[in-house]
Amino acid sequence: MAEIQDQERAGQGSAGLAHLAGKYLTFRLAEEEYGLEIMKVQEIIGIMPTTKVPRVPDYVRGVINLRGRIIPTIELRRKFGLEAVADNERTCIIVVELHSDKGKINMGIIVDEVAEVMDFDAASIDNPPEFGTYLDTAFILGIGVIRGEVKILLDIDKVLSTEEVSTMEKIAQN
Repeated sequence: MAEIQDQERAGQGSAGLAHLAGKYLTFRLAEEEYGLEIMKVQEIIGIMPTTKVPRVPDYVRGVINLRGRIIPTIELRRKFGLEAVADNERTCIIVVELHSDKGKINMGIIVDEVAEVMDFDAASIDNPPEFGTYLDTAFILGIGVIRGEVKILLDIDKVLSTEEVSTMEKIAQN
């Protein structure tokens, strides 16, 4: 009986999550793997020096000058409440395009390591877990499972709140 319910739930989940199927860039933070919709990724660059910006949240590393464009960068580890670690040869910046009320903004997210581009079909994506009303998981699109490995698929537009994106826009404009 439980097996039939699991199959029914999986069928409902894959039908309802079909719009999430597609290619994702996967990366590591600590021991976990995450994925971003490939269409949100502008480029991947090695870690580079950042210019500190005063009076910003602790997860904001600063800004980088990427071929004449000022790109605000955040440490995704800190944003997610993970322990900060020193950069190494695998640390990199994923430049993503966010959508806000004012339009599009490019932002760099610093991750431990980029893994690979993976193709998730609807059957390999499940709904995000529910932790009750006290935890905001709106930034999780779904949970992808490929080759028995779990990947947390992120909605990069919701990783930062509207106010935080507004702060990033101001940093990029200055």
